[in-house]
Amino acid sequence: MPPDRRGLTAATVRKFPATQLFMERAVASGAPLIVSDLEAPIVADICRKLDGVALAIELAARRVESYGLKQTAALLDERLTLLWQGSRNAAPRHKTLHAALDWSYGLLSEPERLVLRRLAIFMGYFTLDAALEVVTSTTLDRPAVFEAIDSLVAKSMVATHPLGAMVRYRLLDTTRAYALDIDIDDAEATALSVRHATYYRRWLEQTGIEWPTLAAGAERPPHFAALNNARAALEWSFGKGGDLAIGVGLATAVAPVFLSMSLLPECHRWSERAIACLAPSARGGQQEMRLQAALGASLMFMRGGRDAAREALERGLAIAENNGDTLDQIRLLAPLHLFHRRRGNFTRALDYATRCSAAAATVSDPVAMALAHSNLGLALHLDGRLVDARNELEATLAGDYLPEQTTTVYLGVEGRILATAVLARNLWLQGYAALATECAREAVEEARNIDHSLSLAIALVWAATVFLWAGDLQSAEADLDELIALSEAHSMAPYVLVGKGFRGELAIRRGDANAGIEALQSSRQKLHALPYELVTTELSLSLAKGFSVSHRLDEGLRTINETIELIESNGDFLFMPEALRTKGVILLSMPRDSNEGAESCFEQSLEWSRRQGALSWELRTTTELAKLALSRGQLKKARALLLPIFEQFTEGFDTADLKAAEQLLSAIA
Repeated sequence: MPPDRRGLTAATVRKFPATQLFMERAVASGAPLIVSDLEAPIVADICRKLDGVALAIELAARRVESYGLKQTAALLDERLTLLWQGSRNAAPRHKTLHAALDWSYGLLSEPERLVLRRLAIFMGYFTLDAALEVVTSTTLDRPAVFEAIDSLVAKSMVATHPLGAMVRYRLLDTTRAYALDIDIDDAEATALSVRHATYYRRWLEQTGIEWPTLAAGAERPPHFAALNNARAALEWSFGKGGDLAIGVGLATAVAPVFLSMSLLPECHRWSERAIACLAPSARGGQQEMRLQAALGASLMFMRGGRDAAREALERGLAIAENNGDTLDQIRLLAPLHLFHRRRGNFTRALDYATRCSAAAATVSDPVAMALAHSNLGLALHLDGRLVDARNELEATLAGDYLPEQTTTVYLGVEGRILATAVLARNLWLQGYAALATECAREAVEEARNIDHSLSLAIALVWAATVFLWAGDLQSAEADLDELIALSEAHSMAPYVLVGKGFRGELAIRRGDANAGIEALQSSRQKLHALPYELVTTELSLSLAKGFSVSHRLDEGLRTINETIELIESNGDFLFMPEALRTKGVILLSMPRDSNEGAESCFEQSLEWSRRQGALSWELRTTTELAKLALSRGQLKKARALLLPIFEQFTEGFDTADLKAAEQLLSAIA
């Protein structure tokens, strides 16, 4: 049968015996089935659900005439499919799939039947170790279980599959559905569920630290197979007749796994449920601290800077401080820095980043140090301290820790990728446009390679801003489209709105100011409601520019004045030079202005740019001052202003700002 992957075409699907059989039997039964590229994935999915079992495929294919292809696929999720009728001329055991399984089940010994019924508790693949731990009981010892599994494999009742370095086992979906219908004693069922949930709790506690270090998607299938069983165990533990103590422990163990895999809704659901079910004796302990950290991080990424996320993170930090564990404090200080940054409280975010850095300096933990460097680098970047920020970000990337080590467990995003993406912006501002775009692409590509959705979303946001600044609208658009699609698929609402907001800037750059203004206003309003204020200044700058180019100058001036006030109160001083430059441009366009106000704004912008070491902001502002001098007939002054700044650049001459400066210099040569 075809592999489970995107982009399957009809031509590819027709090459596999399972899908060939399905299509032949469907047509033979009278279905007008013509499989195009649109239907090909559905046919492949049906055959995979039926595990390539010929009888099951034939029975399903006969339903296409009555139900159609899509409805047949939907019905496969119901156990009624076990009773679908086959050919009237078939042997009795082949008239339905249930009859075939009845016949096979009747040939098993009693120990084999018992083991088969118990193996049905596993969701998907399981290891031999898991089977021996879960299926074994006082009435069924390990040698008997081992022998029964060996026999069930030989009789094709249990399938094997090499996955990683070990062989995994699974019941075919149809066999599992049949086995689950066999009644077992309530006490036996409960004991089986306890052993199953306990095994996966212990497995996660032992292996959970490995999850964030799985750098490539190819390394994850063995872990994901076990994660499906952890999900099933959670459902039982917190369900009617379950065991809450096991459930709380299991949720604690699996929460950082969900977070590191960007499974945010699941992380939120089970962390919240477990906190509510904590025993009084567990309050204030390690368990609650870890659950609060996971709850706060998942809420933050899903819903923005709401108080519930802050309260969970602050509660976790209070527990860590009370327990005196420095590493746990670092793991809570980092997401609190992230929370306040996303909330738009940049001064407070810098405070948390500084505290995190100071704490990391007291422990000999390279991953904690990398986390601290990454967060402090970003906080300093937004504060406009570009030289210090670059030092911290490069220290993250040059740390003496293993490259596969990561900070995803508590922060939810891979620290090296975050540092690389922020460094890209820092480099652009410092005048290294070519290096910046290379760095931005590297961050996105690395995030794609590790198949980590949240890290990829963050890398795409930062990379898109670099491309917008550089005037590479095509690359910016591609990143924003990917960002929106990815964020919609993973319930990351803030990033959807961020992507749509920056699309508004794209529209303005391409001449559709009205559409751009509408998109920017809508995104700002919705992000504020979350709240998510990390990009408010950037979107407001774009909005002010949109008003300016559409000659809505009063609205533009009001917007840019509000933006400058916001920068002063929130502390994202990185954008002060650009805000002052934008105000100067708007003032120049207003007939009542004598140019003095605009010139003052440009001078202030230059002062901020030089203080920050933001050569690219300085170039933009100097270009405006040169234009102003040129309009007054001061050609020598215009050239004297612009040429020294232009000559400081050593790369990036194909970017929009340097092209504009070069053209202006040519005009006044």
